[in-house]
Amino acid sequence: MDIKSFSYYPMALVLILSACGSDEQRTDDLADSEVIPVRIIQLAVRDTSQVVHATGTFTTDDETVLAFKNGGVIQQLHVKEGDSFKKGQLLASLEPTEINTAVRQAQLGVEKAERDYRRARQLFLDSVATQEQMENAKTAFEAAKQDADRAAYNLGHTRIHAAFDGYVLQRPASTGQVVGPGAPVLLVSSTGRNGWLLKAGVSDRQWSAIQLGDNAEVTTDAVRGKHFPAKVFRKSEGIDPQSGTFTVYLKLAGNDGLPTVASGMFGKAEIQLSTKTGAWFIPYEALLDGDAGAGYVFVTDDGQTARRIPVQIGSIQKDRVVVTGGLEDATSLIVSGSPYLRDGSKITVK
Repeated sequence: MDIKSFSYYPMALVLILSACGSDEQRTDDLADSEVIPVRIIQLAVRDTSQVVHATGTFTTDDETVLAFKNGGVIQQLHVKEGDSFKKGQLLASLEPTEINTAVRQAQLGVEKAERDYRRARQLFLDSVATQEQMENAKTAFEAAKQDADRAAYNLGHTRIHAAFDGYVLQRPASTGQVVGPGAPVLLVSSTGRNGWLLKAGVSDRQWSAIQLGDNAEVTTDAVRGKHFPAKVFRKSEGIDPQSGTFTVYLKLAGNDGLPTVASGMFGKAEIQLSTKTGAWFIPYEALLDGDAGAGYVFVTDDGQTARRIPVQIGSIQKDRVVVTGGLEDATSLIVSGSPYLRDGSKITVK
């Protein structure tokens, strides 16, 4: 092959690459100049109040776990699950032998300390004992009296009396069982004198949106066909480790119509959020890449160019999407033709 052939091939390669580059450039230019037909709607912000649906159980505001201050053997449980009781009624008692022995020992200690103090005081007056010895004996006497008071106090807590009228929800312990200090013996509740509460679990996002005093409606299968008005009475300040939810308490307006409701019974609630927020209702087909409360839409300002913007999704309803942010500066939303668009595409409105 001669020198002329070698010089021909590089020149041909350059011409081929230049031709390919020209074709790609022409393709991009055609894509940029293509006018895509779209359909648009006018945007209008609306005030919207959202509803939070929650489920929970009925309870009262004074459910109480009863326990003995000191451990011991349960002598007698005087009530069973479901029993009602009156204020001051004896509910449970511990075997008192061990604590009675401690009380008697403390009393004997007081008597001995008192004798020692009197003897030291007399010796001090006779100049036989020092003032320090007398003061030490006095301190021991005072400490023995405190021990006796503590033993008497513990003796007074070997019995559990009802602090209010109510009924027994649970009885986790039994007669003859050995329990430690503070171990649950009875779970009791009032007779609903302060009204019923629905204890409901919600997500962290719902918890932050719910405000004290928000109105709600409560239903239960125990009383079919009735809706009971309620208000948000209290919110938990931490997550429930068992359910992984936050807790809100709904206080029912009254007990009328709830004759068969019991603590622990299942109920449902619709909580009407009092805080209204600006929102836009858009069709499903206008939303692109929706994920975790965020997505994208295309809007147009002049009817000739598409603009891609991020939006915040408040909720997805039955036939539309509620957008809570991102459309403040937009007037026209593109609702068809979006899959073929990119930021800056030329459009024509059908």
